[in-house]
Amino acid sequence: MRITQHRLEGAEFLPAHYTGEVITPEIVILHDTAGRLTKGNSAAYLASKNPAEVSVHFVIERDGTIVQLVQTNRRANHAGRSNYHGREWCNAFSIGIEMVNPGRMTASDRAAGGASAWWGQVFNEAEYDIRYVKTQNHGSGFWMAYTEGQLTALINLLDALFRDVPTLKDITTHWYVSPGRKVDTNPLFPLDHVRARVLGRDDPADAAAEAGSIADPAGTPEAVRVETEGDTLNLRRWPSFNPNVIATIPDGALVPVLREGAFDGRRWLRVIYGGHEGWIVASYTDAVDIICT
Repeated sequence: MRITQHRLEGAEFLPAHYTGEVITPEIVILHDTAGRLTKGNSAAYLASKNPAEVSVHFVIERDGTIVQLVQTNRRANHAGRSNYHGREWCNAFSIGIEMVNPGRMTASDRAAGGASAWWGQVFNEAEYDIRYVKTQNHGSGFWMAYTEGQLTALINLLDALFRDVPTLKDITTHWYVSPGRKVDTNPLFPLDHVRARVLGRDDPADAAAEAGSIADPAGTPEAVRVETEGDTLNLRRWPSFNPNVIATIPDGALVPVLREGAFDGRRWLRVIYGGHEGWIVASYTDAVDIICT
């Protein structure tokens, strides 16, 4: 991806009605659309002459499609009343990116495992990876996880922005610049991972993975064989499903095990493959006995 003449090459451009003056962007603010998941729905609303008079620079769909609505050097109405490190009204110096996501949801038909969006649609918790989370910044609620396609697209877009827009300095969220008024992005968004990946800063997830696992635990095999019924298995930098894939391991491959740990209810193994050290989900492997001769 490249940003050329303030536009993302190859992306659909849907001009927003509310586009303002020329700005010098210094930060990126991440948002949730808090709207329906239907592809194109939120982008069309944010481009329209809508009653809230809102707009944004980019929308990232659940499948990873990116739509640009405002050029990166023009003001968009995405942050509202806001403050970033003492500077008020962040629209004047920021690029806004909206992730298609329903936002905070409430319990609905708990026996059937459903959560209800503000417009009444009920989503199955297992199908959409919905979790109940309570934080100081977000309060409590049911929240839908972002797709790997979305997060990968976001990383690629941010890489292009920070490479091609030299005035950009930081990545933040709507809840950070508008505390108490906004709760997006939701608490399942991997902000630390994203900032570390794009800005090159230390990622606390590395330390957490180390602290939450042990080397050579009793009962852990020295090696495992990947069992994915002909598919490949993602080798990940951290034991999570956030956008951190560093390689793919073919079905049947034998990999040595370095560490084991339980993260978010799943057993993970740290292994070596193709010169990379990373994490795989243990349920897609079978133990292998190593016989030394």
